[in-house]
Amino acid sequence: MSKFVIIGRKKLFGEVAIGGSKNAVLPILAATVLINGKSTIHNCPNISDTHTSIEILRHLGCKVLYDGYTAIVDATNIDKTSLPTSHVQKMRSSIIFAGALLSRFGEFSSTTPGGCRLGERPIDMHINAFSALGATFDQNPDIIAAKADKLIGNTMCLSTPSVGATQNAMLAAVYAKGETTITNAAKEPEVVDLQNFLNKAGANINGAGTETIAINGVTKLHSAEYSIMPDRIVAGTYLVAGAISRGNITLKNVNYKDVSPVAFALAQTGAKIVCHGNEINLTMKHRPIALPSPLTTAPHPGFPTDMQPQFTALLATAHGTSTINEKLFEARDAHIAELSKMGAKITNTDNRRFLIEGVAALRGRVTYAKDLRGGAALILAGLASHGITVVENAHYIQRGYEDIAGDLKQLGAAISFLK
Repeated sequence: MSKFVIIGRKKLFGEVAIGGSKNAVLPILAATVLINGKSTIHNCPNISDTHTSIEILRHLGCKVLYDGYTAIVDATNIDKTSLPTSHVQKMRSSIIFAGALLSRFGEFSSTTPGGCRLGERPIDMHINAFSALGATFDQNPDIIAAKADKLIGNTMCLSTPSVGATQNAMLAAVYAKGETTITNAAKEPEVVDLQNFLNKAGANINGAGTETIAINGVTKLHSAEYSIMPDRIVAGTYLVAGAISRGNITLKNVNYKDVSPVAFALAQTGAKIVCHGNEINLTMKHRPIALPSPLTTAPHPGFPTDMQPQFTALLATAHGTSTINEKLFEARDAHIAELSKMGAKITNTDNRRFLIEGVAALRGRVTYAKDLRGGAALILAGLASHGITVVENAHYIQRGYEDIAGDLKQLGAAISFLK
């Protein structure tokens, strides 16, 4: 099995560019299903989830050319509306294809999606959104199947501001007759990116980035060319890498507004952060780092749950005891046992409150990634550890980081990827 090997205690210095967003490219690739023609999508990150989405598109009947940066999708001759089980079980976000298929063809079917094991992640809100537009579902516990003779715009209120449910509702409503209003919508930048792509293709959507999104149904979308936004979670991960190594790094091609919740938390730890246009510089001079106020994960613009494991690794090297409250996923804690192998002192209470007692130094160990962001956290911990750290199960990390070893090596880290 593939792995990362890190020799720790090297300060990071230099510049690295941030590529396209994992959480933006997947719904936009799904959105190409709505277009009876070609879509050209630039800045597609060369990650395993992108390849899985492309395989799903090909299974549906799309022609796809992908060179590692640009994907050209021709969805003219789609001849299937069922999602392939083998691919759906790899990636939870595969369910995002459902809204596009339902909108264009009036039907879809899928097994329950897989992905990282972060606890209960029901798709009830997706189903409720489709039902509000007029879809009906088969009563089969193993298969999700929906049909609709005609989708009609409606007003729906999401029980929580789910990114996936918001995006699926947007996709399903593109061809629905009349106006659809989504309230308590997710405000994440990736939702805005989806709106921008769809509108460039001829959709009529307003309000993404706020709690209310309005979609006026159209009868046709046209071919469009679009560039995916930078990945704010990759940017946040690399900022933490600079901080945990006590280095001085500059990120290029990054939107400061998108990463500001992470930058604010890092500033509390003693990092100096300066933004110039689409570049962010981080300098960390404090050893040990200062303690931030208790962090609580929350939907955007709150502190992102996708950065909780990386911050847990960082605060394991702080002086004193800090707190992170994980409010979004009840099982986003698999990294804690692995960090503990390295000498971290972390207590996980029943209500997902992590008490992190900083230690003078972590120690390199053989560790195992059990999900995407937890695996990234183990790499970051390895940067701050004495000796050699091995992070097994690299395939989890490759789902969201195009070349984390190459990027960190460019900044001076002693890291290798072994197949």
